[in-house]
Amino acid sequence: MAIKLKSKNNNEFDYTRLQIKILFALIGVLAAFLLAIALMYFFHWSSIGGRWITQIAADFLQVGFFVAQNIYQPFFILLILLICVGLFFIIRAFLRYVTKPLCDVEQSLGMILIDNSEEIRLSEELTAITQRLNAMKQTLERRKLEAQSAEQRKNELVMYLAHDIRTPLTSVIGYLNLLEEVENMPPEQKKKYTHIALDKAYRLEKMINEFFEITRYNLQQIKIEKADIDLYYMLVQLTDELLPVLSSHGNTAVLHADVELKLYGDAEKLGRVFTNVLKNAAAYSYPNTVIQITAQKSGSNTVTITFQNKGDTIPPEKCNAIFEKFYRLDEARTSDTGGAGLGLAIAKEIIILHGGSITVESREHITSFIITLPLNHTAS
Repeated sequence: MAIKLKSKNNNEFDYTRLQIKILFALIGVLAAFLLAIALMYFFHWSSIGGRWITQIAADFLQVGFFVAQNIYQPFFILLILLICVGLFFIIRAFLRYVTKPLCDVEQSLGMILIDNSEEIRLSEELTAITQRLNAMKQTLERRKLEAQSAEQRKNELVMYLAHDIRTPLTSVIGYLNLLEEVENMPPEQKKKYTHIALDKAYRLEKMINEFFEITRYNLQQIKIEKADIDLYYMLVQLTDELLPVLSSHGNTAVLHADVELKLYGDAEKLGRVFTNVLKNAAAYSYPNTVIQITAQKSGSNTVTITFQNKGDTIPPEKCNAIFEKFYRLDEARTSDTGGAGLGLAIAKEIIILHGGSITVESREHITSFIITLPLNHTAS
C-alpha cells in the first residue's frame, strides 16, 4: 500500500514511485541473499552436492574421501566468507542507491541559497519535492530582489532628503543673517524675510520628521490597542484639523456619514491612516475642488470609508504600487507634495492589522481610496 506524507498545511505528497523503486531494489538484494543460501545448501549441506565435490577433490588429490573432506572444509569456509563480503558490498551499494535521492535533495537545498537561475532537477520519483524546492527558490529570489529594491529606494530617498534639506536650511540661515546684519530694515521687508525664513523652517521640519518616520518604520513594529470609536466625530475632527492644508490648495472636504456610526479599533492609528489618505487626496487634487468623504455600513459587520478627489488619473500600474514602502507618486523629489513615501504604506499595514483592507481606484480624473474595516471586536 502506498503511503502519502502530509505536510502541516494538509497538502499531500505522493511518493508511490519512489517507494516502488526502493521495494524492487530491496527485493533484488533479498533474492541475491536467498540465492547464496540456496547455493550453499545444494553444494554443501545437500548429500549429493557435498559428496560430489568431496569425491572430485579425493580423485584429483589421490587421497581418501575423509581426507579430501577435511581439505575441502576450509575452502568452503573461505567461500562463505567471500559470499559474505559480496553481500556486504551488495548491501552497501543498495544503501547508496536508496540514499542517493536524499543526497540529491541535500545538494538541491544548497542550490536554493545560490544566486543563479539554474532550475533544480531531481529524479522523476521526487517530482513533488522538485516542484516545492523550485517554488521555494523562486520565492527566495523574488524576496531578495524586493528587499534589494526597497533598500535601494530607501537609500535614494535618504539621499534626496539630505540633498533637499540643504536648500531650506541655506535659506533660513541666509534670511536670518540679513535680519541680523541690517539694523534699519524697513518693517515690510523685515516681515517678508521673517515669513520666508519661517516657511523654509517649516519645510525643514517636515523633512526632518520624514527622516524620523523612516527610522520608526524600520525599527518598530506597529502595535494596535483597540477600543470603541465614534467614527463620525473622528472624521469631523479630521476635516477640521486639516482645514489649513485643504485651504492652501483651495480645496474643501465634505463628509457624508451617519452621526451614530461607531467602530472598534485603535483611534490613534486609524486617525493616522485617515490623515495620511486625506493629505494625499489634498496634495493631488485639482485646485478649488471638493474632496468627498463617505462612511457607511457595507455589511452586517463592516464599514467602508471612501476618500474621493478630483485630479489626474493614476495609471493602473501606479495604483498597484502606491502602497509600497518609499513609493512616491510625484517623481519630482523637490516638490512640496513629495513625502517620504511611507504614509500610504504605513496606512495599509495599520488597516491590515485591524483585519480590513485598503484599495485605490482611479478613472476619468476621479481617484477613490476605499477602506474597509470590521465594525466591532467580534470581527477582529
